[in-house]
Amino acid sequence: MQPSLVLFDLDNTLVDRRGTLAGWAAEFTAQHGLEDEDQANVLDMVAERAYPSTFDVIRTRYRLPMSTEELWHAYCTDIAALVLCPAEVLDGLDELRASGWRVGVATNGATDIQRAKLRATGIAERVDGVFVSEEADARKPQTRHFALAAARCGTVLGDGGWMVGDNPVNDIGGGRSAGLRTIWIGNGRSWPSDDPGPNHVVPHARAAIDLLLLHSADHARTAA
Repeated sequence: MQPSLVLFDLDNTLVDRRGTLAGWAAEFTAQHGLEDEDQANVLDMVAERAYPSTFDVIRTRYRLPMSTEELWHAYCTDIAALVLCPAEVLDGLDELRASGWRVGVATNGATDIQRAKLRATGIAERVDGVFVSEEADARKPQTRHFALAAARCGTVLGDGGWMVGDNPVNDIGGGRSAGLRTIWIGNGRSWPSDDPGPNHVVPHARAAIDLLLLHSADHARTAA
């Protein structure tokens, strides 16, 4: 039987990016002697997504003495030191693979920072493959992003599978367009009523994993 594929978004799905960034912004502004009001501005600049070009803007605005490259390297190192993946989620990734799932990460962003987070949290060693959008200029919700992520896991979109994520457009809309079933991580939010809904809504990643494990157990019983 062909292994089932599940792709997970990284930020605010497997890890709490928002909380990590808030802690980083507080440390960054204190380290560089910036004012309290600058903390919110710095956080806003990296909130959607951060790249080296983001830190070129920050360096210029606050007249920081170090280079853009130094600031970017420090950001990657500091975020990796702060970010956490809950133990129950890490265990769940192991449980999925032990149950025969192909498990991957499909994430937008810069390769340096996303790979650093995956290594630091232990996620990298618990999945079959990872695709970061910058690696081939293919961003969610583009179907090519999901196809490349599936390939990293040794499978193809035509075999079916699931996408788990928190973004209604990038993860759920993109996953659906790529032919995947979808699970939305609500994080306390309600699904936008004007968008077609996902197959399932759950509060966090562990709940998504439990649902997938139940799905595979039901499938095994049906096939027996």
